[in-house]
Amino acid sequence: MALGALSGWTRSQKHVVAASYLAWTFDAFDFFALVFVLPDVAAQFGVGIPGVALAVTLTLAVRPLGAFLFGRLADDYGRRKILIFNVICYSLFGFATAFSNNLEVFLVIRALFGVAMGGIWGIGASLAMETVQPKARGFVSGLLQSGYPSGYLVASLAFGALYTHFGWRGMFMAGLVPGLLLALYIHLKVPESASWRRPAVVSGGRHVVHLAGVAAALAAVMFMLVQFGREEGLLYIVALVVPVLILLAFLTPFIRKHWKLALYAIVLMTGFNFFSHGTQDLYPVFLREQHHFGPATVTTITVILNVGAIVGGLFFASLSQKLGRRRTVVMVALLSLPVTYFWAYAPTAMTLAAGAFLMQVCVQGAWGVVPVHLNELSPASVRGTFAGTVYQIGNLIASVNAVFQAQFAQSQGGNYSIALAVVAAFAAILIAVMMYFGPEAQNADMGAPTPAEE
Repeated sequence: MALGALSGWTRSQKHVVAASYLAWTFDAFDFFALVFVLPDVAAQFGVGIPGVALAVTLTLAVRPLGAFLFGRLADDYGRRKILIFNVICYSLFGFATAFSNNLEVFLVIRALFGVAMGGIWGIGASLAMETVQPKARGFVSGLLQSGYPSGYLVASLAFGALYTHFGWRGMFMAGLVPGLLLALYIHLKVPESASWRRPAVVSGGRHVVHLAGVAAALAAVMFMLVQFGREEGLLYIVALVVPVLILLAFLTPFIRKHWKLALYAIVLMTGFNFFSHGTQDLYPVFLREQHHFGPATVTTITVILNVGAIVGGLFFASLSQKLGRRRTVVMVALLSLPVTYFWAYAPTAMTLAAGAFLMQVCVQGAWGVVPVHLNELSPASVRGTFAGTVYQIGNLIASVNAVFQAQFAQSQGGNYSIALAVVAAFAAILIAVMMYFGPEAQNADMGAPTPAEE
């Protein structure tokens, strides 16, 4: 299954896939570095864990801004150039996190990092899917998506190796050099997508307006957090920003024509993002706070679960080339339901590790199909924008997860198990239902651009 997908590749295709995978891996590392040190950052700034967990939520909440901003740039100026710029941006903001001297500065920098993080997935996935052969799409989809747990895995290894020597700040410093080296690699080795065509008219003024809009949105987000408090402010952000984004989207001809597809994709990606973040973001905190495991045990379990995630993503995404995207995702989402008990309620480190491994096989097994599924559904002329933006709007809606789970656990006397299990089961059922009744465009032609819909 995967062996056939690996045959007949050109050198350029290998470089494109490697660069897209590494871009997502390093991005995920910079994101997950925080989840290992939430208690330490909270102690540094004199707040509770939910207060710092808001940084996770904030990063997710602003990612749609980055998906739209960088996606529009990639559609107008090319995937390769903007991918380089995007990698440099998230690497610098991740590094700058280490120099935060108070919680407010910390939150602002993580918000800027979230904007940069939002662009990577859509650009990298579109570049890779437009470049590889159709028979390889399933495998490549799983490989690209495995960049996310790979980043989590690298963060867990860094936590074990660096934390005791350099503290929480050293975790954020570690990502700068790999990111800059990756940008150089893309510049030297990665070609532009053969499917991309520069639009007949490119308006620089439009991108200035987009940048100003992103800046205004960031300012509004920070204002609501300060004005209404961190938890209540987040609710206002989600309640106000999602309708505004949808309203603005409906002003474009493409969305007016394909509103059913856009709405379906947003709801689907909401479920997927609850599935991943609900099973990953607070799991190290669960292990440290509820089970009182030390850094070595936490590192071991997170390494094991991320190995499961990588295995699941590669296997089930490759399987989707034979079974179809919809059938594969429905199957693996439902398989996660009986696994939830062992992942959240197992009593020992060994049984928790086994449950976490199986859970992430299921979670990333479903997620492994997402890059190819969304890109096959997307039209070529807006592929850099559409797939990434609907993905990140789903992220925005699901961004309440970290604060919700932390507060729910505290309301249950520090019981993270129930908070984790409720979110995981809800997300799995939502994904299964949406995929069962949704469309499929397996092996769609992504080689030739369609006429612009805008």
